[in-house]
Amino acid sequence: MSTSDASVRLVATLYGEHHSWLLQMLRRKLGNIENAADLAQDTFARILSANETGPLREPRAYLTTVAGRIAAQYFRRLALERAYLDAIAHLPEATSPSPEARLLVLEALAAVSRVLDGLKPRTREVFLLSQLDGLPYAEIAQRLGVSIHIVQKDMVKAYAHCYDAVYGG
Repeated sequence: MSTSDASVRLVATLYGEHHSWLLQMLRRKLGNIENAADLAQDTFARILSANETGPLREPRAYLTTVAGRIAAQYFRRLALERAYLDAIAHLPEATSPSPEARLLVLEALAAVSRVLDGLKPRTREVFLLSQLDGLPYAEIAQRLGVSIHIVQKDMVKAYAHCYDAVYGG
């Protein structure tokens, strides 16, 4: 049996045995069945794409972890969308972006968010303080209570991560 066959069987078993439970858990967390159903499907799709093959000792804990990460991404995406829509809500109608342009910006923001999610928290914070807030390394170091050398190393990691995300390096 190939790895992909074993992975499909694992996901089919997980789905059959735990889909209802996961759906209800997500419904309680999200407050709505439609979003819960979407995130449950995304959870099983993520597990399938990860090519998991072995039996799981704690399948519900595993599902909770995967679904929790997907839910966190979902909430971050909603927050980004709200922030963008709030920012453009005050623009005069003549300069307001078209619905198509809004969608493209929201998709780009979601892609950037996914890339930044791949960074460790401090590295992400260093990168954002530098790139969005325009703070010099010395001020970032002081603010975070680390050395300038650590800030430099985190920036190198962040740039390398972003480069890999864009160019597949």
